[in-house]
Amino acid sequence: MRTHAMTYSPVGPLTLVADDGVLAGLYMTEQRHRPPEETFGARDPAGFDAAVEQLAAYFAGELTAFDLPLALHGTPFQRRVWAALQGIPYGSVVSYGQLADRLGQPTASRAVGLANGRNPVGIIVPCHRVVGSTGSLTGYGGGLARKRQLLDFERGLREPTSHM
Repeated sequence: MRTHAMTYSPVGPLTLVADDGVLAGLYMTEQRHRPPEETFGARDPAGFDAAVEQLAAYFAGELTAFDLPLALHGTPFQRRVWAALQGIPYGSVVSYGQLADRLGQPTASRAVGLANGRNPVGIIVPCHRVVGSTGSLTGYGGGLARKRQLLDFERGLREPTSHM
């Protein structure tokens, strides 16, 4: 059974989606690859307290690693990439190529990029921490302005106070 809830953040409204009570999606407004709203299930804020509390602590600068059960639906390769994303430390970045190397597939940087773009639980599974080979900001489903905002916040360069 799918349910969803809305919460607000410095990067704008976030839609949280759960499958049988386990977080399966975190979507921003105008996000690329955002599923249709009708697939989110009934609106029911029950069961999202831990996710909302951890997101609030993250944006308050009090939490650097999320500890939530996740139901990540994707191909085996996508799930490997999403698991590797969770190993990128707060405030750090890696390139798509470096992430491919970590997965033992050094020639798979494009496939890593595609899987990264399909991450269904943004912010919590920190796909914003992956950059181009030159350190440039490339491809973020929530938009490059949000990616810059999240990275700057994690580096202590600014507070995440403005809504996108």
